[in-house]
This record gives sequence, structure tokens and C-alpha cells, in this order.
Amino acid sequence: MRTILHVDMDAFYASIEERDHPELQGQPIIVGGRAEHRGVVSAANYPARKFGVHSAMPMKTARQLCPQAHFFPVRMSDYAEVSQSLQKIFRKYTPLVEPLSLDEAFLDVSGSQLLFGNGREIAASIKLEVRHSLQLIASVGVAPNKFLAKIASDADKPDGLVVVEPDKIQEFIDPLPVSRVWGIGKMATQRFNRLGIQTISQVRVLEPKILTELFGEQGLHLWNLSQGLDERAVIPERQAKSISRETTFSSDVNDLEILRIILMDLVEDVSRRLRKNKLRGKTIQLKIRYDDFSTFTRSITVSQPTDLTREIEQSALLMLDQKLPERPLSIRLIGVGVTGFQSGSQHQKSLFDEEDQQKFSRLDQVKDQIASRFGSNSIIRGNRIASDDAQEETSS
Repeated sequence: MRTILHVDMDAFYASIEERDHPELQGQPIIVGGRAEHRGVVSAANYPARKFGVHSAMPMKTARQLCPQAHFFPVRMSDYAEVSQSLQKIFRKYTPLVEPLSLDEAFLDVSGSQLLFGNGREIAASIKLEVRHSLQLIASVGVAPNKFLAKIASDADKPDGLVVVEPDKIQEFIDPLPVSRVWGIGKMATQRFNRLGIQTISQVRVLEPKILTELFGEQGLHLWNLSQGLDERAVIPERQAKSISRETTFSSDVNDLEILRIILMDLVEDVSRRLRKNKLRGKTIQLKIRYDDFSTFTRSITVSQPTDLTREIEQSALLMLDQKLPERPLSIRLIGVGVTGFQSGSQHQKSLFDEEDQQKFSRLDQVKDQIASRFGSNSIIRGNRIASDDAQEETSS
């Protein structure tokens, strides 16, 4: 049986700011764009969350809820540099590391236990090394599969370490509310509640066909998760067939401009990871999940494989603006990915002309070099200056 770890940094962006400003220890800290530029909250530490502040919230609202907080702009390249240090720690224990975002990853440590101990011991070692070397706190879930490990990492935040033993799976998930199942939002929870279903144990005893009638093809997946079943493997990024990033919001988002801002940040991360792994892809994918659990994917295939931030962003924003269903915006999740890989060493053409392509490629290279060497966010593209924002994965 596999042993999977889900490592999730606690309030990652805000924790880095708190670490770098020790005089603010224990005080509310909010990271995000400027309120006057329609900025959104990228991260809030736990003292700020007590006032109702959460990621993807308009910064203007956050300032009203917690005016005494200390506000910091996003330093994306600095956070990416810390994330690279995290990945180095993870890979000391296993080569099977699947990053989900800057602040979380799955690790398959099934083959590492003769060297480093059992899953709990490896998790404890990682937490200790993260604390000592980076002065940050991680929560870790240990379980036989990804789904259970992710739930476990969130079960005792902050600074948690929760182990789900193979013979205790149902004991662990049965009492949990249905909203804890990966991907279920407010509307899906309400649909369950109208049927008198509150907990995962009540989902588990349903016939699978009932769930498929309610949620389509996602219903069978939901039924499997309620049994504690999840066969997905941990796939290192270099072996992946796609590189993607998505974020699930703590509150549904109905503002298109906020979604655009968040999507641009997701594209930044995906394109950076493509270049890091020397990959280029032909197909750009957009994923949207509404509050009623309905999920839509859209894709655009470009003429030649690309790793250009600008090209991927233009395709993603086009799909967001023009290819979504005709229905009210109430978004639970948004994600972007690139697939159809070819080696980065191959010659690349683009939807841009040759001069523009070279310009955008040089800009990406400069930004990557700055992130690697200096951890600075001093160079950003013009369309990002206008929004002056970025957004973080919301799982911490």
C-alpha cells in the first residue's frame, strides 16, 4: 500500500512576510494588491482570518474588516524562491514529488521508508527541517492516497500532522461534512443537505447511480472518494503530461475582473514551471467550476508549442472572456494548464511575429533569472502593472 504525504504551508505568503518582519509576530497580516486598483487579497495570516478576511476578497473589503492589519504587496518572485527551497527539502526524501502550487505538494514516500522511517516520521522530519531552515510552518497529512492525505493536512491547521491509518479510513472521513470532499462547493453542499445528507458517511451508503443523476460523470468520482478510494499516482512534474495550476476559493467569486487578475497569476506560475522543466506545449486549457459543482473546461491549440507567459495568458483570458457558458458568474474554482508538450530545445514559432516573440521570450528569461538570483519582483509586464495584483492558491 502506498504512503502519500500532502505538505501544505500555513498561510504561505503572509507567513513569509511575518518571518521577514519579526516585530509583527502574532499581528494580522494581509498580502495583496492595492485597494484603489481593485486589488484582491492574496493571503491572510490566521490573526487576520479571525476578522473574516480570506483570499480572493477585494482588498477594500479586507481593509474595512480589519483596518488594523499590516498590508503588504505581493512579492511573487521571493515566494517562488522560498518554494524552490521547499522542493529541495521534499526531494531529499523522495524523487516522487508533485507540486500543486508554490505552497503545497504531494509526496509518495512508499519507497523511502527503509531510509527515513515510516510516513509519520518522514512527515515530522520535513516539518522540522522546514521550520529550522526556512523559519516557516507546514502542515502535513499522511495517508494511503492523495484524497485522504489532502484532507488530513487540513484537519489540524496550523502546524498539524495527521496520519490516516489504512484500517481507520472510514473512521476518519465518515463524520466529516460533505463539503470536505474535494471540489464540492456551496451549491453542491446545499443539494446534499436538501436530501438530508450532511456527512460523508451518508454519501457512502448511496447508490452510485443516484450521484451520477445528481452530478453527472463527477458523481461516480464523488462516490469513490466517499469510500476513501483514490487511485491517482503522484507524478513528478518532469513526467507529467500537463502542467497546471488551480485555486479553489473559500467564497464563490462573481467578479470577472477579480477572476482575470487571479488567472494572470496562475499563468505566471504555469509558464515559469514550463521553462524550468524545459517544456513547451501546444494546448492551453481553462478550467472553471461553478458553485453548483458543474465543471467546464475549454482549450485553445496554438500553431506551435509555447512557454511564453504572454501567449498563454492571452489564450487563457480569451477563453475566460468569450468561451464560458451563458450563466451567472458564481465561481468556486479556476485553473489553467498547458499540455501537448515538445522539448524546449526545439525551435519555437508563435502567434506573435518574430520580433515580438523574441521580446517576450527575453522578458520571461530576465524575470526567471531575477527570481532565481535575487528573489525580486521588480520587473513585471505592463498589463500586470495596471492591476497591480497577484493571487495565491487558497488551500492553506
